[in-house]
Amino acid sequence: MDVLHAPWRIDYILAPKQVAGPGEPSLFTRIAQSSDDVANYVIARSKSCYAVLNTFPYNGGHVMVVPYRQTAGLDELSDEETLDLMRLLKRCQAALTETMRPQGFNVGINLGQVAGAGIVEHLHVHIVPRWNGDMNFMPVIAGTNVVPEALADTAAKLRAALNRSA
Repeated sequence: MDVLHAPWRIDYILAPKQVAGPGEPSLFTRIAQSSDDVANYVIARSKSCYAVLNTFPYNGGHVMVVPYRQTAGLDELSDEETLDLMRLLKRCQAALTETMRPQGFNVGINLGQVAGAGIVEHLHVHIVPRWNGDMNFMPVIAGTNVVPEALADTAAKLRAALNRSA
């Protein structure tokens, strides 16, 4: 049996879990209001949105683009927020292409709990880089994904690429 080491996961395992109650700000709102982008894996900020690495990614480089304003649905975004969200999404996709050279992307929004939204109260768009053959036996047999690079390293590379494109 092969042993996979992921020492950065212990921080999540030991950390207290915060769930927003009714009327409380979501995790994404708390990140938006924080000034510690490095600790939160925020890789870019724009006028009305920010981009952040998913702390529990489906694949290496899994980015989410999030409006600052907490809203559950697309219909609640202004035209300006929608345009800003799409512009930042495009910039992130370009940065991922430059730094990770994926062969494709999954881009999506899960609206509502039954659609798979983990943070139902705060809309966010997922950008997941994909490579030919990236689905190996681990998710099928062990229910485990293998992310080959530490989040802090991925975040630093993407921040640099996004700063160059700004």
